[in-house]
Formats: sequence, C-alpha cells, structure tokens
Amino acid sequence: MKKVSLLLSVFFLLMPFVMIAQEKKSIEKKYEMKTYYLIFLKKGENRTQDSVTVSKLQEQHMAHLTKMEETGKMDICGPLLEDGDIRGICIYNVATKEEAEKLANEDPMVKAGRLKVEVHPFYSAKGVSLK
Repeated sequence: MKKVSLLLSVFFLLMPFVMIAQEKKSIEKKYEMKTYYLIFLKKGENRTQDSVTVSKLQEQHMAHLTKMEETGKMDICGPLLEDGDIRGICIYNVATKEEAEKLANEDPMVKAGRLKVEVHPFYSAKGVSLK
C-alpha cells in the first residue's frame, strides 16, 4: 500500500512538469519558423511610357499579383504610400530565392522596365498573417 501511495505522490508531483513540457512543445509547434522572401518593387530604368501603355501595364501588373496570391505563392503585397525609389513590397511564400526572383521578374511592369525587383530572404513564424 505504501508503494502505491508513494507512486501516486510522485505521479502527482511530476504531473505539472509533464504538462509544462507538453505546453512548451505546443508553443514551439505553433511558432514553427519558416523562410519567406521579401520583394522590393523599385523604380525601373524605363519610366517614360505613355499613359495608355502605363494603364495597360498596371492592369497586367495587378493580374500578375492576383495570380501570385491565388496560387499561394504570395502572402501579402501593396504599394508604399510615399514617392520614393521603392514603389511596393510583396512577401512571397515559395521554396527558394531563385523561385521568388523568377516569379517577381515575370511581372509585366518588371518586364517593361518600369519596375525592378530586389529579393531578400527573411525568417518569420510559419503561417502568421495580417488577416
């Protein structure tokens, strides 16, 4: 009887530590880290297109960004609200920097030289969103 009592006492003494270890694993899993790719859309060398051409390019640019979001390749994107060299920022959710560069360079605004891309890998908690 004393052995059973001793075992139960040890069990109840250790139970909080087991629960803390399980909770820690849950938190670590919740905040699993992942590499994302930050895309800076910067002013390109060719910004002399007429307004009709720019309007068409803008439509194609938006279609490209929509496709990136719909296919899960991009998590967030938008223009900067100031008139600087960096015109917009996107966060790509892809496997490699090369894939991020390839997708960003497929943007019609980039192909036309109106924008150029700069890609930077960065580390963040997996699955975190602004939604």
